[in-house]
Amino acid sequence: MSDDKIDEAKAGLRTQAHKRRAQFHHSLRQEASRAAVQHFLRDVPLGKSEIVAGYWPIRDELDIKELIAKLMDAGQPVCLPVVLGDEQPLELRLWQEGAPLYEAGFGTLAPEDGAPRVVPDVILMPLLGFDSQGTRLGYGGGYYDRTLAGLATRPRLIGFAFALQEVERIPREPHDVPLDMIVTEQGVRRFDGKAGQT
Repeated sequence: MSDDKIDEAKAGLRTQAHKRRAQFHHSLRQEASRAAVQHFLRDVPLGKSEIVAGYWPIRDELDIKELIAKLMDAGQPVCLPVVLGDEQPLELRLWQEGAPLYEAGFGTLAPEDGAPRVVPDVILMPLLGFDSQGTRLGYGGGYYDRTLAGLATRPRLIGFAFALQEVERIPREPHDVPLDMIVTEQGVRRFDGKAGQT
């Protein structure tokens, strides 16, 4: 498939994914978010010193604020991404206990400019869609792709999405780094990065 065809296919999938997620009723979305957080806490082991990059949910994304709070309460180092500008990688800032969060564009919140910059061991990612191969469908801005390309070591990538966001197949380009896991309200699924879940 040519690059143009892949871009066209992904654009179509994004439109469908936005509609599907937006139609998921608000009350069901809250319940599903809580279930996904519980699945993560029960089924995803973390090393005590591993730095976890979370995200501050926007619009109708699966809400992991409760998970971030629980991780921080347990002493897990947590950072949040900051968009610095188009065509730039994300800046990952450590969120220290008691430190306030500030508006960081796109409706997200993040630690202040002076917060330490860190390299995460685990990245929790919001998604528009995912498939059975662990391919993720993002918003098309390429922020996570650029961020991952600039890291010396590959962190574990864990997507968070509602089960209804699964699609049959997402075209994968060479720069698309597959997920290691996907967490939905139905549980945790692991992928081998090549040919589907393990």
